[in-house]
Amino acid sequence: ARVLALANGGGYSEYCAVPYGQCLPIPENMNMITAGCVAETYFTVWHNLFQQSNIFGEHLQRGDSILIHGGTSGIGSTAIQMAKAFDITVYASAGSQEKCKACLDFGAEKAINYKTEDFVERINELTGGKGVNLVLDMVSGPYLPKNLEVLAVGGRLAIIGSLGGVRSEINMRNVMRRRLTIAGSTLRARNSAVKASIAAELREHVWPLLKDETMKIRIDTVFDMSEASKAHSLMESNAHIGKIALTWQHL
Repeated sequence: ARVLALANGGGYSEYCAVPYGQCLPIPENMNMITAGCVAETYFTVWHNLFQQSNIFGEHLQRGDSILIHGGTSGIGSTAIQMAKAFDITVYASAGSQEKCKACLDFGAEKAINYKTEDFVERINELTGGKGVNLVLDMVSGPYLPKNLEVLAVGGRLAIIGSLGGVRSEINMRNVMRRRLTIAGSTLRARNSAVKASIAAELREHVWPLLKDETMKIRIDTVFDMSEASKAHSLMESNAHIGKIALTWQHL
């Protein structure tokens, strides 16, 4: 059987042992290279959008809204499509007009060019001052206080990266007054039972969307493993839209 999996490490290899519960069947309409781009982003996005909740146990619901930073990254492009598929109003940020257009193509309601617009002002305009229920952030650093400003009462900030730095300063009274939740998440440290639970929910709720192509994997560039350094350079340049894949010629 063809399977894709969330590895616990060691993925830069032709063969990799993975716990059974972290494996999922590859949809018939999907090739192996595309399948290799699924697990890390889909597990991360599902876990942060739909498995986690705010401190009151309230999960993201149909009709809620979300701001996704890095909307054209592998995580961002997946999150936009997944949220849209579950009737969440999606706003996304990106660093160029080309990337903003890509966010709209993925399904975002509005895209914000963070280099020319203040995303706090734009979100307040777009939501009538209400704010969004969830912010998915991989930047952190200087974005932290701004992210809190755009959250609705009872909203949740999901931090999955720290590209902008690991330190910031926030107004805790604002957090208390508006009952905000700040949560951090990494999958690597979670145990196999947690990862298996994510896999099971993905198979039930998301796999049908992959099979009927409601959700698609956008691959920017495919590199042979011998060119891994070029793939990393492209990622560091932030010029890509979607996933960057590494493969072996025989695949």
